[in-house]
Amino acid sequence: MDGVLCDSEELMAEAACRMFRELHGVSPAPADFREFMGCGSIAYFGGVARRYGVEAVLPRDRDRTYEIFREVIAGHLRPLPGVVKFLQRLQKAGRRTAVATSADPIKLHAILAEIGLPAEGFDALVTAEDVSRNKPEPDIFLFAARKLGLRAGECVVIEDTLPGIEAARRAGMRCLGLWTTFPRAVIEGARPTWAAADLASLDSAFLRDCGL
Repeated sequence: MDGVLCDSEELMAEAACRMFRELHGVSPAPADFREFMGCGSIAYFGGVARRYGVEAVLPRDRDRTYEIFREVIAGHLRPLPGVVKFLQRLQKAGRRTAVATSADPIKLHAILAEIGLPAEGFDALVTAEDVSRNKPEPDIFLFAARKLGLRAGECVVIEDTLPGIEAARRAGMRCLGLWTTFPRAVIEGARPTWAAADLASLDSAFLRDCGL
């Protein structure tokens, strides 16, 4: 979701920084959260908390962060380039789609509502609450495949983080890596099946390989 459908990571980090100042009395920088993106709440809040010598309190810290997050995204979040047209293309081709995110349901639905993508427009929604292990473990993508009624080898994952690309590989799925969040060299170095700047910049090889 983040880095694929929209770019909410900076706003999420801003909300988390405000939460840490409010509840823990420490002042992390947004960049502190970068290495934990896509790894779920325990890593996201716990990793930064340890760096600043405090202990994350979950779900309290997460829930307060999401309250702040809903405030900061209002009027400031849009779909990334190419997202709407690509989803329309998939729908026209009769492809099943899922949002499989390491975020919690509250964040998923807040983002979809803000960027104007109805939740019912996807065939499945999978969040961190549906699996016991987060990325880079493959559980979230394998669970999504089961909900779609597909074998792993029939699925294509679209990811923007290294843990996500690794999770797709472990799931036995092909992966399109987007350098919307990390530099191109970092994404290509993770060896996804294909790579692109965003969903508006898909090359003919990807579209051909996926029958689009």
